Amino acid sequence: MTIAVCYFSKSGNTRKVTEAVGDAIGVKARDLSWPFDRKMDVVFLGSGVYAGGVDEQVKNFLKRNAGKIGVLVNVSTGAFGSSYKAVKKLADELHIPVADEEFHCKGAFAIFNKKHPNADDLAAAAQFGKDFMAKYEASQK
Repeated sequence: MTIAVCYFSKSGNTRKVTEAVGDAIGVKARDLSWPFDRKMDVVFLGSGVYAGGVDEQVKNFLKRNAGKIGVLVNVSTGAFGSSYKAVKKLADELHIPVADEEFHCKGAFAIFNKKHPNADDLAAAAQFGKDFMAKYEASQK
């Protein structure tokens, strides 16, 4: 089974959370510049919410890898909400299957959520990664 854990992070919040997922499932988290040399069964994609949507780099990553993603799993941080809707909308347009499950936690921004992601958030992200992979592997049998 091929698994990728990728992220885009301006402040470092999403990187921390996505790295926690990767560490938990034994896959190195990489930034979006990492090229896929083959199709990935599962891609955990970490992104934040910027000005109500996802960054152009996230959009370009999905466009560039549309035919190489078996199922996309959203991982997000944001002071005011999840990136799931924006990622799913773009993924649907590109015919990339998106898991119903996602991980989202608060991310620090200006005066909001200054202590997030915290240790509890990172532990929850790690558990999400383990739980998702266990469920996915069971579904493939």
